[in-house]
Amino acid sequence: MKPHLLLSFWLGLSLAAPLTLPHAAQAEAAVKAEKTAKKGKAQAKAKSKEGRINTPPPTHPPLQSVEVTQLPEGTDHVDLYLLIGQSNMKGRGFMPETPKRDPRVIMMHLRDDHWYLARHPLHLVGDAQTFVGHDNAGVGPGLAFAEEMAAQVPQAVVALVPAAVGGSSITLWQKGAKLYDEALRRVKLALTETAPVKGRLRGVLWLQGEANAKPTDLPLHEERLLKLVDDLRADLSQPDLPFIACTIGEMGDVSRLTDKAAMNEILLALPGKRANTGCVDARDLKTHIGDNVHFDTAAQEEIGRRFAKALEKLGSTQASR
Repeated sequence: MKPHLLLSFWLGLSLAAPLTLPHAAQAEAAVKAEKTAKKGKAQAKAKSKEGRINTPPPTHPPLQSVEVTQLPEGTDHVDLYLLIGQSNMKGRGFMPETPKRDPRVIMMHLRDDHWYLARHPLHLVGDAQTFVGHDNAGVGPGLAFAEEMAAQVPQAVVALVPAAVGGSSITLWQKGAKLYDEALRRVKLALTETAPVKGRLRGVLWLQGEANAKPTDLPLHEERLLKLVDDLRADLSQPDLPFIACTIGEMGDVSRLTDKAAMNEILLALPGKRANTGCVDARDLKTHIGDNVHFDTAAQEEIGRRFAKALEKLGSTQASR
């Protein structure tokens, strides 16, 4: 290169506006996260061929933050919903390439307790900016449910509080146990933060049972489930808090189908044991991600819509504000 051209080149570099260190680091982390996600998708496909199913990782970071007290135009309050249970509530369905971002549907991030536009995975445990630290969470029923509720109540912002944990036994969801106490903490925080915009807890969605569908646990399951409902209502001072359960998938190993069916009978009997409860019947849904345990995306979205219909049946959307 000629000397004068070389001098011009270096002058151009020196005069260019530099990227500040924090933004540069954030951009670099986002690029790394995207590369990791692509690699993860390829690994998931490979593992699928080997018979081990792994939900592909989330893509397109970051989460888009929102100020929960600044409501979108046309809305005047916040309806909160608590999502609890194990891996099928958390979701393992494969996620769409482009994340959804509806300003009327928001979520409380599991890692930092801040509010963001809701997108898959709702149960993201990774960093909100880069997704680093994510696990196998994918599509669950929560977002499809929220979209239905937003359509039913156009003046509401639907705020989801995800708290499900894969593989969790119902014993961990008893008052005083780790998962119960954490879910209660998060929903109380959500209620406090949304109080200025008339935030109300409109319901609890429960999808759990696979971990306890065995002869040693089944005899105690109904008592534990009823205690969960009663304790949540007492601790939140909402004696009529809607609580909607969902049946587990009756698929896979035939030797376990009898126990799964027995679990579903317990879940389906819930409305007869406690007022203002319901149970989504998903026994007809047989499609899964390839492991005979976790519902696929289509089944999860159908479960979400059924959760919304069950809640509508209880008339909670018409409750006085």
